[in-house]
Amino acid sequence: MTTNPTSDLRRLNPRIVATVLLVAFVIVVFNALSTGAYTIRLGELIQVLFQGPARSSGEADGSSVAHAVFWNVRLPRVTLAIVVGASLAVAGVVMQGIFRNPLAEPATVGVSGGAAVGAVIAITLGLSKITLGVQIFAFIGGTLATAIVYGLSRVDGKTDIVTLILTGIAINALSGALIGLAVFVADDDQIRTVTFWSLGSLGLATWRAVAMVLPLAIIGVALSTKFSRTLDLMSLGDRPAEHVGVPVERVRLQTIAIIGLLASSAVAATGIIAFVGLIVPHILRLVLGPKHRDLLWSSALLGAIVTLLADLAARTLLSPAELPLGVLTALIGAPFFLWLLRKMRTGESTWS
Repeated sequence: MTTNPTSDLRRLNPRIVATVLLVAFVIVVFNALSTGAYTIRLGELIQVLFQGPARSSGEADGSSVAHAVFWNVRLPRVTLAIVVGASLAVAGVVMQGIFRNPLAEPATVGVSGGAAVGAVIAITLGLSKITLGVQIFAFIGGTLATAIVYGLSRVDGKTDIVTLILTGIAINALSGALIGLAVFVADDDQIRTVTFWSLGSLGLATWRAVAMVLPLAIIGVALSTKFSRTLDLMSLGDRPAEHVGVPVERVRLQTIAIIGLLASSAVAATGIIAFVGLIVPHILRLVLGPKHRDLLWSSALLGAIVTLLADLAARTLLSPAELPLGVLTALIGAPFFLWLLRKMRTGESTWS
């Protein structure tokens, strides 16, 4: 596998990129915390931050309303967006690394759809009342989908990109059919919940959801960094990686489990949010180059930024109505996917 030699001219210092992303992240977070159906001015935002969450109830003045909105609605939503965006972006980096192509990401190859199906099955069976029941089923569904895609896209010991895409299309079609079947047999309450999973949203973000997803995200991202050097070697191809001592098949199985952990836990909290894991890693590969040590942490930051911006648009463009987050990211990501596919066909991709 070769890279475009002109791409080296466009690569930036990773420290500069990380600094820019960190500054942008802080700005976007403050904007997301203050903007919404109820606007919290900067002075109020600083005040409620210093007051902390345990403010005593009193007169329902503007300050107390801002305090309640910030701690009970806005902050858990923003925190969940950060965690989910970072998880999906890192999962995309790892998936593109092990499959060695830029079209692989949790949604396009059916992992997110498989996780959503697992969650929907748990909902229709009434397992949502069991602690972590939905999350466990989502993890199983996402991991199973990843394993199917990996197995069917292998041809003569190599990952075939056409088979990868076609398998992802088939998994997504099957996922949509199973979700439709669940809607057909579900009651009214379950239908509303299933719709949430299929369209993706942060509208039901709570501190409980954050507490469930955050530990899994931390574990997944931390484990991903352990494979940064190995992913660099695997980008050379299976045989060269094996020659320098990389147990390729074992590494693939381990990283598939990490992808399932990150993507499935994110889907379990917010439903299907497509294309974050596709757009973010590819942009940063163009900027930083192929080193996964730089890509992983930068992708986590940019993934959080992209998800925050998309959620901000989803809840403000048609205010007071709220657009489904997954629909909005798909509207943006699908044209990007088509552009990337065209670049690969014309030989302009940095992965060519």
